[in-house]
Amino acid sequence: MADINVSQPPHANAADPDPAAAGAAVPRPQTDLIELLFFAYRNFVSDPDKVLQGFGFGRAHHRVLHFVNRHPGMRVTDLLDILRITKQSLGRVLRELVDGGFVDSRAGSSDRRQRLLYLTPKGATLARDFVAIQSQRIERALAACSPGAREDVRRFLVAMIDPEDQAAAEKLIARADQAALSGGQRPGKAPARPR
Repeated sequence: MADINVSQPPHANAADPDPAAAGAAVPRPQTDLIELLFFAYRNFVSDPDKVLQGFGFGRAHHRVLHFVNRHPGMRVTDLLDILRITKQSLGRVLRELVDGGFVDSRAGSSDRRQRLLYLTPKGATLARDFVAIQSQRIERALAACSPGAREDVRRFLVAMIDPEDQAAAEKLIARADQAALSGGQRPGKAPARPR
């Protein structure tokens, strides 16, 4: 039977310096925050999940409805960039949403090969319902925090995004917010392509 040395991690090499012994700061594990993020996400998506089950849909359907609602007329290629799922997975989800009468896929006016996505009235109602139930959960959580917490939470969430993707994500959100404030986005105008 081999001896097991539990004082060193299994990948430790005797030639590698011990960061604590070398005086280097050892990063504190953020296990509690990791677990809280898991639990928070589980509950955050559970409300829409219950509704989605009634349609035989999953979380990818929810994400498509959300982003097409925020960016009417977006191109399928832009949605692929945002969701970072395979073309085949998105194709299946879109086919189910189109067949179910939630999404309308139209040819682009300047390039007929482009597929531009719009929600039908049925899809828009479902997307708004999801935003409403998830907003209630967020509002309840923010009410339990100190004043000004919303901006802290927003900064935290932006910082959780890979640095090279942060600006594109914020630009995408700002563009949709601006379009909503100005009464909607012009049909056929796709969102700026995210990184």
